[in-house]
Amino acid sequence: MRFLSSRTHGVLDYLTGILFLASPWLFGFHGGGLAQTTMLVAGAVLLLTALLTDYELGVARLLPLRLHLGLDLLAGLALAASPWVLGFTAEAWTPHLVLGAFEVLASLATHTVPDRLRAQEAAHHA
Repeated sequence: MRFLSSRTHGVLDYLTGILFLASPWLFGFHGGGLAQTTMLVAGAVLLLTALLTDYELGVARLLPLRLHLGLDLLAGLALAASPWVLGFTAEAWTPHLVLGAFEVLASLATHTVPDRLRAQEAAHHA
C-alpha cells in the first residue's frame, strides 16, 4: 500500500542522502575502505536523483517519479546486499543493510504520481 506523498518522499531523499554521506563517520567505518566508498556513492546517487526528479523537491525535474522509485528500489537492494556481494562484512554491514532496506520500503510506500498531479486529477474528477 502506497501511503507516502511525493513531497514526503522528497524530504526523506535529501535527509537520507545526507545520512548516507555522514554514516561512515557516525557508525565508525571511515577508514577509506569499500564500506565507506559504497555508502558515499549511494548517498551521492540518492541526492543526484532527488535533484533530477520530477516531484515537488526536484530541481531539474528530468526523471519521472516512477523511474525514481524504481531506481530507489534497485539501489536499496544493492546497498543492502553490498556487504556480502562486495565482501566487506568484517568492516561494516549493519548500516548498509538497514539503510538499504529503508530505501526499498520508501520506494514501495510512495505514491507513483507527484502530489501536484494527484491533486489536479482529484479536482478534475470532482
